[in-house]
Amino acid sequence: MNWKDITYLKSGSEIQKQAFKCLNTLQIFDLLAAHSPILTGTIPIGISIDSSDLDIACNYMDADKFEKKIQSLFGEQKEFKIQQKEKNGYWVVIATFNFQNFPIELFGSLFPPTSQNSYRHMLIEHRILQLLGEDFKQQIIHLKQNGLKTEPAFAKLFQLDGDPFQQLLEMDDLTDTEILQQWNRS
Repeated sequence: MNWKDITYLKSGSEIQKQAFKCLNTLQIFDLLAAHSPILTGTIPIGISIDSSDLDIACNYMDADKFEKKIQSLFGEQKEFKIQQKEKNGYWVVIATFNFQNFPIELFGSLFPPTSQNSYRHMLIEHRILQLLGEDFKQQIIHLKQNGLKTEPAFAKLFQLDGDPFQQLLEMDDLTDTEILQQWNRS
């Protein structure tokens, strides 16, 4: 799957098709092309719920310039907010707003989007969903509908101890066979 090209959304679920239309109408991937945007999160992998947002990971070379660009491009959108802060030991720019009934979050850092945790989480979650199938997917969606965030939902089903965000990242080092063995033990 080429996650960098959102055309895969056109042939997906109804929410994925709506997301594709929203993102294209907003022209966000064209406007932010210099920042290597990648849609991450639950909508691309088909485990979104009504409150799910469109998470877009970007990179920047200068946080202040990136913030000003985001402000100028999207500052007029509904409920627009932007901030710079330290997260997990590095500086990030986070902007949120609403467009066509979707909450949108732009997350920028110095790291390429493919190195950011949201992208890495999405890849391992997608891999696990492919390995464990529809029943597992429905269990994740059910947990999310009952208030759990995505990574804690995966951790709960796998009975992982500790920080669910870190535990899920560590599963990326496992082979498919090891993931299946871990699932069978949980």
